[in-house]
Amino acid sequence: MTVPGDDRVARGEQLVLATLIGGVGNHAGAWRRPNSRVEEKYDLRLFADLVGRAEAAKLHAVFLADGLRLETDTLRSQPFAGLEPITLLSALAAVTSRIGLIGSVSTTFSEPYTVARQLASLDHISNGRAGWNLVTSAWGEENYGRTLPPHDERYERGAEFAEVLFALFDSWDADAITIDRATGVYADPAKVRAIDHVGKHFDVRGPLNVARPPQGRPIVAQAGSSDVGQDVAARFADVVFTTGRTTVEDGRRFYRSLKERVAGTGRDPGSVKILPGVSPIIGRTETEAKAVQRELNGFIDLVSGRAKLSRQLAGVDLDDLELDEPVPLERLPQESQVQGRRSRFGVYRALVEEGWTLRRLIEWEVASAGHHVPVGSSEQIAELLLRRFEAGAADGFVLLPSYVPEGFTLLTDEVVPILQERGAFQTDYAHETLRGNLGLGPVT
Repeated sequence: MTVPGDDRVARGEQLVLATLIGGVGNHAGAWRRPNSRVEEKYDLRLFADLVGRAEAAKLHAVFLADGLRLETDTLRSQPFAGLEPITLLSALAAVTSRIGLIGSVSTTFSEPYTVARQLASLDHISNGRAGWNLVTSAWGEENYGRTLPPHDERYERGAEFAEVLFALFDSWDADAITIDRATGVYADPAKVRAIDHVGKHFDVRGPLNVARPPQGRPIVAQAGSSDVGQDVAARFADVVFTTGRTTVEDGRRFYRSLKERVAGTGRDPGSVKILPGVSPIIGRTETEAKAVQRELNGFIDLVSGRAKLSRQLAGVDLDDLELDEPVPLERLPQESQVQGRRSRFGVYRALVEEGWTLRRLIEWEVASAGHHVPVGSSEQIAELLLRRFEAGAADGFVLLPSYVPEGFTLLTDEVVPILQERGAFQTDYAHETLRGNLGLGPVT
């Protein structure tokens, strides 16, 4: 399979751009900036403002992440996960009209019938703009009365979960509801059917008790990048939200690998959009951006940062290490042995192999949670995104603003217009549904 060349924009291809918002910025210290609006983290008006800005910039979608436990070792120094995604997205559907609404829901700690109802309801409420970010979860078992399954088993369950959801959405024909007042027929029972799914992880009779979603089925995003995660993405995903590789060549390798897997399932590789996460620190000039970076890094609580980094490194104890010495590689397991966030661990292990110090790793974790963190002016950030798109390292990006609201406004009001002027990004929505705006065909 060939990788796109440097004429993608000239051929009329355009970036897919989404954003992930948590209310206070992706950098864990960003809430300490004077204008951060952290007091509004549980206020719908904050999220409505941010998503409204994203919609005005014509971004394709907004992502909401989720967390299934409270990290008490970082609670003192940074805000925690916050509002439940499907609930918040349902509220945001009422104050937006075109932007896609994608929420993370765990396949390990949820049941497919409930999630199918939630997503179908969100798709109806939003008139076809719902999406599901399929995540398998690496922690949270203490709150659900079950043991966290091994890594590969979680993805096995996730794949069956997706199969059940697809079958439930398809349990209604698009024209099942007739609403014939004269005859008294509301719906044709012959066009609604049980799915009778009996599998290793789930027994679900069906049919769904919500009518077929406007999109046929909501968009499916997938965030795991391990080998088994890529296999699940190749089978089910419309969008892959992957860790933003630091180098272009790393991005190209992942892009080729996943597109080849998609083709191997018989699907069109062009129907799966690969969107690495990018968490830029932007200023009006490069000098200003570097000053913001220094300010944000000055807010880092190194004790909490060490705890966060330990989780990313499969729970390895880092307490005895000096901040300015490298993390010993021999302390880390091989990536294949990790049962938590395996692909994210692999990103960090590669940095340990390069000899990064503990302090540098903490700063990167607090700033990025494993995503690429370029620092520069709006023009420099726009150029970086465009270069990676042209190089075949991405179909677009999930933008994680490092700080809010100013950093988010620089993304929507300065970076995006530069991409639009270059012909690399849409200037308006072409369709009513998220599926249409992603350039994906209807579900049949």
